[in-house]
Amino acid sequence: MSIARQDLLARFDALLEPARFKDYGPNGLQIEGKPDIRRIVSGVTASRALIDAAIEARADALFVHHGLFWRGMDGRITGWLKERIQRLLAHDINLFAYHLPLDAHPELGNNAQLGARLGWQADARFGEYDLGFAAPCDVANPQALADHVQQALGRPVLLVAPGGAPRPIRRVAWCTGGAQDWFEAAIAAGADAFITGEISEPQTHLARETGVAFIAAGHHATERYGAPAVAAHVAAELGLAHEFIDIDNPA
Repeated sequence: MSIARQDLLARFDALLEPARFKDYGPNGLQIEGKPDIRRIVSGVTASRALIDAAIEARADALFVHHGLFWRGMDGRITGWLKERIQRLLAHDINLFAYHLPLDAHPELGNNAQLGARLGWQADARFGEYDLGFAAPCDVANPQALADHVQQALGRPVLLVAPGGAPRPIRRVAWCTGGAQDWFEAAIAAGADAFITGEISEPQTHLARETGVAFIAAGHHATERYGAPAVAAHVAAELGLAHEFIDIDNPA
């Protein structure tokens, strides 16, 4: 089975609705390759390592969360950017990238898939575009929650626990990737703990002062589930081959 490039793009767009978002870069087709697609490789970031792996896998299309073009970029095709684009063009591989739309999808997106991985079903959403998810939780204390996240994701996490006696976690909020600035919104949404990928200096103080635990579980680690879920879903609908390739990243 194969599908025309524009038909595959239309299917991704219908599912993820990129027109709803004012994003940091272009969503959809970023690099045009061959007109007919039989095999999709998905991954988190369109790095040179992932592109080389897609070439090895004989992919016709690469589907990622982090594409090649971002607001404020220099715009010149040199250095690392030239190397990535050159490989895609030389092998006629289409590059599809969806950023915020992939975070937001209520079932297949990064946040929904992270929740499923951690055993939570969101009953509320918060923040811009409803990117933040929240759910009931029954965990004894912040350290037990951090241990659960670490085991589920298979990597160390950073926990900033509130001062005083540990309190149970009855409600948890999360937003994947670099959503540390959403901590205050999670607090306002009634969370006892917030999970995201990264931490900046202010979140430590907020955790200690508000009594809400903060867990930084890794940008890559929290965002490696949406792309394969969407790509596998669409590939199955259309009768295409799909493979997820995870390029390890400690960040």
